[in-house]
Amino acid sequence: MTHFEIVPLKGLGNLKFGQTIEETIAMIGDAEEIDEMDGEDNMNTVILHYWSHGISIFFEGVEKSVISCFETDNPECKLFDVPVFQMDQKSIIKHMKKNGFKEFETDREEGESRLTFEEGLIDFFYVDGLLSTVNWGVLVNSNGEIEKF
Repeated sequence: MTHFEIVPLKGLGNLKFGQTIEETIAMIGDAEEIDEMDGEDNMNTVILHYWSHGISIFFEGVEKSVISCFETDNPECKLFDVPVFQMDQKSIIKHMKKNGFKEFETDREEGESRLTFEEGLIDFFYVDGLLSTVNWGVLVNSNGEIEKF
């Protein structure tokens, strides 16, 4: 498996946004579970779950299905060379700002809170004040091309 470095707007370690399912499986092997969801505008989403690595990889597109999003709860994941699951919310905000992502917002829903850096398309989810999941991605059009926003 790839090293666990979260790179906003780029990917996860050696896995890059825009890669196909075939390219991804060739790099890291078969998923332990696969989910498929039909979305709006015939936009299909395929999710490869690598439970033993604490990673789910989302693929979107109609013409070509490519990596559009990652989600992880792997405690070994790093964000800009720092173990992200060892940082509290205040530390993550400071760390993201230091790395060029200034604007953020927070939201709270039933027992969970979310810290979002929209310019990096990254969300940090907290349960009882502890980081539980990180989700980051890019916008992909129906042709499987990454869109600028």
